Amino acid sequence: MLLLSQIRHAYESQQEQLLQKNLGIPRQLIRPPGIGTHIEVITGVRRCGKSTLLKQIADKTNEKYIYFNFEDSRVFGFEVNDFPKLLQVSVPDAHTFFFDEIQNVPGWEIFIRNLHDQKKKVFITGSNASLLSRELGTRLTGRYLNSELFPFSYREFLLFKGLNSSVEAFQQYLEKGGFPEFLEQESVEILQQLFKDIIYRDIAVRYGIRNVKPLVEIALFLISNTGKEYSLNRIRKIFGVGSANSVSDYVNWFEDSYLFFSVPRFSWSARSVMVSPRKIYTIDTAFARSNSLSFSNDTGRLFENSIFLHLCRYGRTISYFRQKYECDFIVHQPAAPAMVLQVCYDLNPDNKDREINGLLEAMDFINHREGFIVTLNQEDKFSVGDRKIMVVPAWKWLESF
Repeated sequence: MLLLSQIRHAYESQQEQLLQKNLGIPRQLIRPPGIGTHIEVITGVRRCGKSTLLKQIADKTNEKYIYFNFEDSRVFGFEVNDFPKLLQVSVPDAHTFFFDEIQNVPGWEIFIRNLHDQKKKVFITGSNASLLSRELGTRLTGRYLNSELFPFSYREFLLFKGLNSSVEAFQQYLEKGGFPEFLEQESVEILQQLFKDIIYRDIAVRYGIRNVKPLVEIALFLISNTGKEYSLNRIRKIFGVGSANSVSDYVNWFEDSYLFFSVPRFSWSARSVMVSPRKIYTIDTAFARSNSLSFSNDTGRLFENSIFLHLCRYGRTISYFRQKYECDFIVHQPAAPAMVLQVCYDLNPDNKDREINGLLEAMDFINHREGFIVTLNQEDKFSVGDRKIMVVPAWKWLESF
């Protein structure tokens, strides 16, 4: 429990910071938040722009509103019983509420439900998908809508940097990624500190992990193996972790914090999907490069990671395919045919047969007649029997899809 004076001081200070905060560029979301009476939940990795997005929404509202950020160290220990004090020191008769990183307050969903029952409009953000969904599902089922925010997409990067789309601009995006603060300062230390904050604050502290060393080592291992298959047992053996279940917990925590994404192998059998190795992808290409030495001569894996993130931003269900050959992505789209996608930085005589055979095998497996090969800067199209293959440059495809 906090003193009224502590909450007042933090609130007033935050309002000054909010007024000074740059509105930034418009963000692209599948479903723009703010329409309707539901509680709006915005989740995403730390430092991807959730607070700025709240500022953008608040700037457009004509209602009285309250904004409060629970990541503020001055309100560490804020409890659900402290909410009335926050209302006391803030805007009277507010209709709209913006709460940043609300998962830091145990029992927060009780207060949020009360606001919703009073017909108030509520926006909340959080950096932990599982923690929020568990609490939302307990008391707020049917009362909320969720949006996920990622670091800048390619389009947002172009807008932020004032660039026109080109192969050179895409190469910049591949190198610099989409974290706004990093793009402003281009200091590697920003992304290295972000890694530490996620590991220590979002995972180790939250889940009471005392021995953080294996957690850090496994996270760095996964970053270094971005775009590759992994298995829980192999990681357990490499790092001497007690059981595969422990490794599974670690990976789940990484994913809940939006550090990594695991992609299953495609199969018509649910059991096969469960037991097959998964592929790992990282939240941002510059983040991966800044926290691993493995990408100095392997632009291809970062290229594949950037294409995956684009698909992920738009809520696609993604699998990879492997039988005799491999295909990078089978993408299931709502109310649309599946998309079969191969990613190849440079399509050349040495890899052409392998890439095409993997694409064709996946197309045949799901009985699909059209496939794509996304490259850095090549454009082509050809047919193999009754199957059509389009070769498209990433910098064009990312803008059109």
